[in-house]
Amino acid sequence: MIIGGGCSSPNKILKIGYFADGIWAHNAFKKIIQNPNMQISFICTRYGSNDKILAKFAKDYGIELLEDKDINSPKFIAKIAKFNCDILVSMSFDQIFKKQLINLTPLKAINCHAGALPFYRGRNILNWALINDEKSFGITVHYIDEGIDTGDIILQKFYQISDNDDYNTLLQTAHTECANLLCQALEMMLSKDFKTTKQSSIDKYGFYCTQRKIGDEIINWNQTAREIFNLIRAITHPGPIARTTLKDKEMKISRAIYHLDAPNYKCINGAIVGLTSNGFWVKCKDKALEITEFKYDDKIKIGDRFTW
Repeated sequence: MIIGGGCSSPNKILKIGYFADGIWAHNAFKKIIQNPNMQISFICTRYGSNDKILAKFAKDYGIELLEDKDINSPKFIAKIAKFNCDILVSMSFDQIFKKQLINLTPLKAINCHAGALPFYRGRNILNWALINDEKSFGITVHYIDEGIDTGDIILQKFYQISDNDDYNTLLQTAHTECANLLCQALEMMLSKDFKTTKQSSIDKYGFYCTQRKIGDEIINWNQTAREIFNLIRAITHPGPIARTTLKDKEMKISRAIYHLDAPNYKCINGAIVGLTSNGFWVKCKDKALEITEFKYDDKIKIGDRFTW
């Protein structure tokens, strides 16, 4: 499903102030710069990020490269006002836009968010979508307002999640599709042929996700096999990798297989209950989960128990 409208032929150049960081921003830059109806007037990177790819883009295309500890300061706002941009665009930027900055340009400011707003506001969205066993995840282009991920939706699209997906596969999709949707939204804004959607019309509450912290990667074997399967795939490479302890030594688990037809039964949660050619089975709250990729520098045997 896509929320948003189509576009007609633009009649002017859209001058963009680009607040950007990382591969998300690199991919979007490459698409925007190819559009003859769009012009990136400046690039503002995260403070202290040293994004060499964005720096090279700026040099190659003669675009001024900026960074500032406080993008809402009067000094910085005065600096970017001289560019006379039509719109400010945020792609993986880490500072909050305040009212004066938002209102600096005629078309205000927009952001691309790898989450299905009004749900999945906040941080580490792809991880949380997998942990919550979602069957799809959303990407949303929305206006920036004075809240956090609360502005009106310009464009939104959903992508399916299967049991074969993990954090890495979702990340690859998001890296490509965030760039595609951002450019599509900018084309819609050029055409002025679109309608926005208030987030409250989808759900009056929505919800926020918090940034994950050190220790969140520890497996709790008292959870169901499905919950543990989702945690493992949610934080696999390039994430921190799920971890557990066996015989006082750490084990990193990067992949598991959830078997729907595995029987439910009572046993000791966290006990190894079977060995395979390349892994093992471990009893969870309801049933056993097959572990297929892990790193551990000792032998394991049936009956060993994880601690957490």
